[in-house]
Amino acid sequence: MFDKIDRPQRLADEIARSIGDAIDSGKLKSGDRLPTEHELSTRFGVARTVIREAVSLLKYDGIIRSKQGIGAFVAEAGSRSAFRISAACFEKRNHLAELLELRTSVQADASALSASIRTGDDLAEMMRHIQSMEDSINSEIADPEQRVNSELAFYHAITVSSGNSQYIEFIGMIETQLMNKLRSVVIKNAVAAEWGNGVLDEHRAVFHAIKDGDVTAARSATRKHFERASKRLTDRADLKDYPALKN
Repeated sequence: MFDKIDRPQRLADEIARSIGDAIDSGKLKSGDRLPTEHELSTRFGVARTVIREAVSLLKYDGIIRSKQGIGAFVAEAGSRSAFRISAACFEKRNHLAELLELRTSVQADASALSASIRTGDDLAEMMRHIQSMEDSINSEIADPEQRVNSELAFYHAITVSSGNSQYIEFIGMIETQLMNKLRSVVIKNAVAAEWGNGVLDEHRAVFHAIKDGDVTAARSATRKHFERASKRLTDRADLKDYPALKN
């Protein structure tokens, strides 16, 4: 059922993902008991402390439930307590594009809500991040990391100004996962994108729609940016990211 993991980036995360994949595929079903720590340690070829940490991650998500003195069991479907993006999502750039697609609708709706209730302070905060993006492009020494950080901060400010805590939590989880696992990839893609020829204008369009209180335009401009960002990403992807295109 499980294979040993050969020099992963982080053992506990990889093992949690492998067990999660076994559950998703039906190899382990709701109510099934997990092998013991000793058995999992032997099968994966890692220390029991690593197994313990991996199982703890799954427990945190509500995927695994413990019964004291008996063991760990697969929880009932639908009982997950958190939304966790699998580490496998970060292996290819086309998976990053999928995450952008996942975020698109939620961020577009957050922008639309922001356009209807934003305050002057909210707009000032957004404008500060727009200016920071402009500075990162216009300075003598381009700073792509500043550009990325400012872009994230800009959309975070929009999300916060929507006043919807669910938008804030969901989008925040995606952003945290992206920057924890794919920071270098995100920055490289920011370098590759021609910000001076359109990307910054996309952000400005979002800002002005929100500033004007135009709900429809705010939603449309935000969706357009993330859809174009996804397309820019996939257009630059290597053929190895798309096996079907090799032939």
